[in-house]
Amino acid sequence: MDTDWRPKLGDKFVRRPRAKAHPLRRVLGVFGLFSAGYGNVGSSIYYALGLVALIALGATPVVLLIAGIFFIFTALSYAEGTAMIPEAGGSASFARRGFNDLFASVTGWALAFSYIVTIAISAYAAPAYLGYFWEPLSEPAWGTGLAMVIVFFLMCLNIIGIKQSSILNTFFALLGVVTQILIILLAILFIFAPHPEIFFHNVIGNWPSASGLILGIAIATVAYTGIETISQLSEEARRPTITAPRAMILMIAVVMILFTTISLAAFSTMTPAEMASQWARDPMAGIAHGLSIAIVPEEIAAGLSSSPAGIIVITAFLGGILKALPILVAVLATTILIIATNAGLMGISRLTFSLGRFQLIPLTLSKVHHKFKTPYKAIMLFSVVAILLLIPGFFAPETFIILGGLYVFGSLLAFSLAHASILRLRIKHPELPRPFKLRGNIKFKGYELPITAILGLVATSAVWLVVVIYMFQTQPYARWVGFGWMAFGLIFYLVFRYRKRLPLIHSAQEVKLPVD
Repeated sequence: MDTDWRPKLGDKFVRRPRAKAHPLRRVLGVFGLFSAGYGNVGSSIYYALGLVALIALGATPVVLLIAGIFFIFTALSYAEGTAMIPEAGGSASFARRGFNDLFASVTGWALAFSYIVTIAISAYAAPAYLGYFWEPLSEPAWGTGLAMVIVFFLMCLNIIGIKQSSILNTFFALLGVVTQILIILLAILFIFAPHPEIFFHNVIGNWPSASGLILGIAIATVAYTGIETISQLSEEARRPTITAPRAMILMIAVVMILFTTISLAAFSTMTPAEMASQWARDPMAGIAHGLSIAIVPEEIAAGLSSSPAGIIVITAFLGGILKALPILVAVLATTILIIATNAGLMGISRLTFSLGRFQLIPLTLSKVHHKFKTPYKAIMLFSVVAILLLIPGFFAPETFIILGGLYVFGSLLAFSLAHASILRLRIKHPELPRPFKLRGNIKFKGYELPITAILGLVATSAVWLVVVIYMFQTQPYARWVGFGWMAFGLIFYLVFRYRKRLPLIHSAQEVKLPVD
C-alpha cells in the first residue's frame, strides 16, 4: 500500500459536524429546577388536603407527615440517581442502567401513567377554584367539562410548541409560597395560638379507623406529586450533578415545612367533615373562607392597639387582607393547577424522547413534527387518555378518590422501581461517579447500600400493595384501568421489540429520533 500520499495545494478537508451530546440547552440553575419541581409538588396541596381528608378524616395532618417521610426517602434516591445519570428519563433511566430494558420499560410505562393522572387530577381540581367567580363550576359535571377543555387546549399548545418560561415558573412558585405562608401565619397567630383546642378537637375527635388510617397514608402520597420533575429537567440544567441534588434538598425542606403547617391551618379553620364534603376539591379556598369568618378584624385591632387611629388602621389593613385572600387563592390556585397540568404534558414529552431514543417504545410515538419540533403523536395520545380518565366525573361522585388512587398506583410503582434501581446500581456499577452519594450505608457482600433507599423501597412497595388491595375491594374501575394500562404497556413493549428483532431484556442501541 502506498503510504507516500501528501495533500496537494487546493485540497480541502471536510469534516461532518459532530452531533451534540446534549441537544437541550442547559439554562436552569438551582432555583429554576426548584421552581419547576415545586410548581409540580406544591400544586398538589391545592387538592390533596381535601382528597386525604375524605379517607383519613382527623388524622390528615398525621398521615401527610408520614407520607412526607416517604417523600424524603424517594427524593434522596432521585438526587443520587439524577446526579449520577443526568438524563431526561428519570427513574426509567435509572432502571435501564441498573437492570435492563424490560425493567426500564415497566418503570417508564408506570411513570407515563402517573403523568397522565397528574394531568387529569390537576385539570379536574382547577374549575372548583373558579367556582368562587361562577358557582356552577363547583358542580362535578360543569367542572369535568371545563377540565377536559383545559387538557385539550394545553395539548394544542404543547403540539405547537409554546415554551413555558422558567422565570414565570419561578414567579408563580414564589407567589404560591408567599400566599401559603400568609395563610399559615394568619391561622397560627389568630386562631391556633389563642385556641389550640379547636385543632386538637378536630384531629382527635375525628380520628379514623385503623383501615382508614393505613389507606390514608397511602392516599396521602398524592400530596407529593412531581418528584420526577427535577430529574426530567436534568438535561436542561447547568452542572446537573450539583444543581439537581441541591434543588431536590431545597424542595424537600420547603415542602415538608409548608405541608405540615398548612394542615395545621386547615383544621384550625374547619372540621374534617367540612373539608371532606364542601371543600374536597378546593381545600385552600376552604381555609381562606374559614379565616375570613373566624378572624374579626375589629377585635384583633382592639387587642393590639389602644389608640383609635391605630384600631382603624389595623382593622382596615387586616380586613383588606381577609377580603382579598379568597380572590387571590382562587386565581393563584387555578393558575398553578393549570401550570401543573401543562407540566404533566411537558413531562410526557421528555419521557417520550428518552424512551424512544433507547427503543423502549416505537419511534413513531417519539417522532418529532417537522415544523413544531414536538413529539406530537405522543402528546395527542396521552392527552386523549387523560381526557378519557375524566369521563367518570360526569356521573361518579367518587371520581376524585378514583383519580387519587390511580395516581398513587402509577407513581408509587415508579418510585419503588427507582429505589430498587439505585440499590442495584450500587451493586452492578459501584465504579460510576456519584457526585451526590447518599450517606448512612450498610455493608452487604462488600457493597455499600443506602439505608434511605432500602427504607424507601420497603415503604413505597408496602403502600402500593395497600392501594392495590383497596382498588380490588372497592374500586373495580380503577383496578381495571391501572392493571390494564400496565398489561397493555408490557405487551406493547414485547411485540414492538420482537417485530424489530431487538433483544427483549438486554439493552438496545440508542438511536436518533425521526422527524416527520
